[in-house]
Amino acid sequence: MEDYAPLIERVFSFTPHEQSYVVEDIEGEIPEFIRGTYYLNGPARFSRASFNYSNWLDGDGMVCALRFEKESVRFTSRFVRSAKFVAEEEAGRPIFRTFGTSFKGDRLKRGLALESPVNVSVYPYHDSVLAFGEQGLPWELDPVTLETRGEYDFGGALNHISPFAAHPKFDSATGELFNFGISYSASSPRLNLYRFGARGELIYRKRLSLNYACSIHDFALSERYVVFYLSPYTLNMELLTRDGRTLMEALNWQPDRNSRLLIVSRETGEEVASIPIGHRYCLHLINCFEEENRLIADVLELEHPIYDQYQTVPDLFTDVCEGQPIRFVVDVDGCELVNTAEIDYLKAPDFPSVAPHQLTQPYQDFWMLGISATGRPGRKFFDQLAHANWSCAKACDVYQAPPLRYLGGEPIFIGTRHDEKVGAIICQVFDAEQIVSAFVIFDAYNVAGGPIARLGLKEPIHLGFHASFNQSLSVSNMSLGEVRPATH
Repeated sequence: MEDYAPLIERVFSFTPHEQSYVVEDIEGEIPEFIRGTYYLNGPARFSRASFNYSNWLDGDGMVCALRFEKESVRFTSRFVRSAKFVAEEEAGRPIFRTFGTSFKGDRLKRGLALESPVNVSVYPYHDSVLAFGEQGLPWELDPVTLETRGEYDFGGALNHISPFAAHPKFDSATGELFNFGISYSASSPRLNLYRFGARGELIYRKRLSLNYACSIHDFALSERYVVFYLSPYTLNMELLTRDGRTLMEALNWQPDRNSRLLIVSRETGEEVASIPIGHRYCLHLINCFEEENRLIADVLELEHPIYDQYQTVPDLFTDVCEGQPIRFVVDVDGCELVNTAEIDYLKAPDFPSVAPHQLTQPYQDFWMLGISATGRPGRKFFDQLAHANWSCAKACDVYQAPPLRYLGGEPIFIGTRHDEKVGAIICQVFDAEQIVSAFVIFDAYNVAGGPIARLGLKEPIHLGFHASFNQSLSVSNMSLGEVRPATH
């Protein structure tokens, strides 16, 4: 097989240091409206005591922050002091089984579940930052220093065994937070849906029955509904708990079963409709909204699940499948799928992002990462940033990274409050030849033009998963103006 990601092993060959410093290596122009803090979470440590983990999801979570102030940008990085991290640091060896790695004598949390490495996502919440992993409570961090404050249980509303996923949704109009978690019972699998008020109080926890224990990573909100894409990707907990398998080995793709859109009322938490939509798979949804008595659900749909492509580190995505943005138009009252649309971008798209103020609202533009060598056998990695618009059938605004440069981190949109067509995108780049990491900033509506600014880091860091931006400082009425591409 060809190698379409030469030297990618270098990003998995080191453990990043915890640091905090003012970024001095800046090329190009940082738009003046970027004020606030960008946060990124991802797996950063893949070995301990000469033991190497197998899956990209196995690494211990490290949160990074870029704080944009008027005169400077400060970079900070710290590992999340999760229960797993602390116990293994004290022991000086691996203790817990991970998503894709098992070993003799490994442990599960209460003998039932993985002890989360807290490595998937990070979001500002009230006066804190919350770092999330799969199927466990988030961990609270100091928003400036990133010091771990402890496990966050929403004022005692949840406990250690409450299933809680890594993709909470925040409604900026109401201040509410929604999230879910799956109870993977063989006899009565359930989807737990949580709704929290603007002050963080639990409004409800609803338990919705599932036909089978399907693995769900993400969901979406509209103004009146909560939307889940249910794929026939099932988890057999007995294999995990009784036979000592990894979670990866306990997952089973069953394409003969239907995929469905599960639509739930936001107000009551009760099921409204369940609509068959084919036999494909969705890891991430893009956005949902309502228009003319229709519910529009936009997703990144793949031919089949992608978790097997995260293994074995560093040889990732060797036969990654095609996927593309799909729009489902649903008549909720009639429980009927009335139309679909698609965008012709098939490069295994992932980490979709929209302007935060457009979540739950009608919108056109979104951004995602892609893999240019999709469809060709051989290891590969994300090397495209694509900007798409639902009014166009193709993602015609695509940035292709130079050879030996790899992109990471959900592309985050930062805009102004006064001009819908002014905005910037931040994501990561790793230079595998020089072993150098940087954050790069693009004009959101001309990503093909290349970065307008590059923020070089003193030492290399991991390639992350999900990111967010806390635009806490005031934004003036200004435009990008004349921006100059940075060297890249």
